[in-house]
Amino acid sequence: MLWNSAQVEYDLVVIGASLEGIFAANLAASFKARVALINLPFSGHSSSAEIVYNRVLSQTNSFLDNLRGATQLGIYPSIDLNPELSAVTAFANEIITNLTAENSLTALAEIGVDVISGVGEFCRLPNLAFIVGKRKLRSRRYLIATGSSAAGKNLALLEKIGYSTTSDLWQKNCLESLPDRLAIIGGTPLALEIAQNLAKLGKKITLIAEDDRILPREDREIARLIQACLEAEGVRVFTNSPLTQVRSIAGQKWLQAGDRAIETDRVIFAGSRSPNIFGLNLPGVGIKFSSTGLKLDLRLRTTNPRIYACGDVAGGYPFPHLARYEANIAVRNALFLSKLKVDYRYIPIAIFTAPNLARVGMTEAEAKFRYGNNNISIIKQYFKTIAGAQINSTTTGIFKLISTHCGKILGVHIAGPQAAESIASLALAIKHNINLKAIANLPNSFTSYSEIIDRSIIEFQQQNKSSHSIWQRFLRYFFCDC
Repeated sequence: MLWNSAQVEYDLVVIGASLEGIFAANLAASFKARVALINLPFSGHSSSAEIVYNRVLSQTNSFLDNLRGATQLGIYPSIDLNPELSAVTAFANEIITNLTAENSLTALAEIGVDVISGVGEFCRLPNLAFIVGKRKLRSRRYLIATGSSAAGKNLALLEKIGYSTTSDLWQKNCLESLPDRLAIIGGTPLALEIAQNLAKLGKKITLIAEDDRILPREDREIARLIQACLEAEGVRVFTNSPLTQVRSIAGQKWLQAGDRAIETDRVIFAGSRSPNIFGLNLPGVGIKFSSTGLKLDLRLRTTNPRIYACGDVAGGYPFPHLARYEANIAVRNALFLSKLKVDYRYIPIAIFTAPNLARVGMTEAEAKFRYGNNNISIIKQYFKTIAGAQINSTTTGIFKLISTHCGKILGVHIAGPQAAESIASLALAIKHNINLKAIANLPNSFTSYSEIIDRSIIEFQQQNKSSHSIWQRFLRYFFCDC
């Protein structure tokens, strides 16, 4: 349908100043589109700052681990190995300042995006528009990118005794003043990262997850290894433990989680999040939704064909790179009426615990369900077998390769050092249907962590050749000693 430019002010109105919302507005402006971004006042909004803080704390702990392990090389540090947390926070603030300069609302305004702050909602009549204050914004297309906020039945309980959110940890002097005993609610990736980081700083951490295991969307074997690593750091992990009661007794907080009574000094909520979609008058413009998110097609259109959505409001895993991937597709479809579709099979996921967890493609259970137990190969290699891991004293980890017998890669799951860096090349191989035989001709450098890929492919070749009767008969004939 062609639109009369006199009837609309904008080509795209982006609703929400989330990470993906800012990215989408920037991208649309680069196409010379007329763009407005609505900065809605949602509380508890996730941001890049929280991610940066946590990564900086992870890096701090990594440096400390390296120093403590230096004695193997005859290096005996004489410095204090207890970090000054105010300096850690200051360093993170410097990074955030640098990043914000390029991804801020001010920067958007400078490239011509109309940035409008205030409470708003859709209206249908007499024409579709988004109302903010007294302004009625008419656009060819709209993009909902409002992100998510901490939510769930646990929050109502925790309000009785008081709690902190993960973003509260990075407020001034908060890290330095944390008490010794901390209970972290949630089995999310962020909950695991924070639990491990605080445990490395000497805190006594109890991690409480409602599901029967942590990281329920990940490969079961890989998730178990990550849990074992957390427990080795001193984190008490309680799964299948829904929060049922809370009490404050003599200055201490008591939690009833499943059949356990847990005493703690402070509670940190890092659990479920809810999409920021309420109060936008979505029913009034024909958009269907549930408590988990909006109903979208593969082109990221809502049930109103002029309104698109991306990020946490889609109800997916809350990873910033996934949200940007969706924003890129949604913007192009909205502006150019193209037919790009999302395909998450090729998008790698990384969780920055120590060791990292990274994966792309199917889990073992998914592959067996689709192809059958006898039609896939499962190859496992351990990082302790490669030189790079031995040299760097980072031998904890497993590489799991799932493929068909003819070498089509179905999934890769890594729990090991630099897993987040190694997974990208394998995601590319899956996307472009590159066979394991082709990858075998491109060996990785000796002493690099990626050497484990070569070992896995060699194991795959040996495993499949040993099960091939014709090949075995040929080998017996060719190398016959008669």
